[in-house]
Amino acid sequence: MAAPTQSDVTEALQQVVDPTFERSLADLGTLADVRVDGARVSCTVTLSSPSEPIRAEVKERIDAAVAPLGVELVEVEWKVRVPTRETISGDPIPQVKNVVLVMSGKGGVGKSTVAANLALALRRAGTRVGLLDADLYGPSLPTMLGIEGHPHSKDGKKIQPLQRFGLKLMSIGFLLEDPKQAVIWRGPMLHGALQQFVTDVDWGELDYLILDLPPGTGDVALTLAQKMRITGAVVVTTPQEVALQDVYKGVSMCQKLNVPILGVVENMSFFIDTAGVKHELFGSGGGAKVAEYAKAPLLGQVPIDAAVREWGDKGTPIVQAAPDSAAGEAFTGVAEKLADHIAVEHFKRGGGEKAPKGDGPKRLRILR
Repeated sequence: MAAPTQSDVTEALQQVVDPTFERSLADLGTLADVRVDGARVSCTVTLSSPSEPIRAEVKERIDAAVAPLGVELVEVEWKVRVPTRETISGDPIPQVKNVVLVMSGKGGVGKSTVAANLALALRRAGTRVGLLDADLYGPSLPTMLGIEGHPHSKDGKKIQPLQRFGLKLMSIGFLLEDPKQAVIWRGPMLHGALQQFVTDVDWGELDYLILDLPPGTGDVALTLAQKMRITGAVVVTTPQEVALQDVYKGVSMCQKLNVPILGVVENMSFFIDTAGVKHELFGSGGGAKVAEYAKAPLLGQVPIDAAVREWGDKGTPIVQAAPDSAAGEAFTGVAEKLADHIAVEHFKRGGGEKAPKGDGPKRLRILR
């Protein structure tokens, strides 16, 4: 067989379909720097999601596309271009590409655990992530992330967020002298503090800012929706019916505020004992019901695992402490599906002609 030519290889690669958008690399404009050296090929492909399964699938399709031409090895340089939200006039954080609310409407469903692990999973995929504890009456992220200290300002204008595991963090818990101290504020003070955490914190350039919202359908989401364009919300639930009734209210609130529902996470879905038997302690199907009601995807089901609680109490979420555990892999899967879904939604709103614009990390990598 004759050596593959530059034009033949380029044409074959251009026809490879990106599974995120179901469009060819040529249509998306995400293929570049094709080089042919005998039976070896190198190229650059830009993805709109840091999802490892998406990268693996694209690589598999690339290999299959050029194999009939006699190509034996394809080296791909991966880039990630995280899409950015459309900011409104006076947006307080224009350098933040996506603002994602993690909410429920119901307390006790593990919302903060989901928020912390989701943020870490996105960070470990190589993206720039901030995490804001918007539950001002019950801050838990200082404990879950194992971080203490008080934020400071370099210029007297912007507050510098604390950092842990590569995440930029802000919580009212960092401002309390005693972690057991109660925050007794009326609504206006709460709104003022929340606005400061958004506008007066030097978040810098972020691909995702994750906000851990308090339970219920109170004013926090309304305040945020009025101040900036929200990419969307991740709704957390547990399987049992008593949780669903409140979660439905949370979904309804998002719909009234025109906050898109990006997906649903079913937490504490099941327990697997030492004999490998699966137990659905809180019933089943709750996450699917909420997803159907919200007309949004079920991003994942997270099993009950004592290690999630143990590592969370030690200040190292399970995604960081034991990423290969069942719960760690579940949270990672949720993050990958969320990033992929965000890219698709941006693509649809942009007319579906080119890959979403953005200036994400130069190279896709998994941080350990």
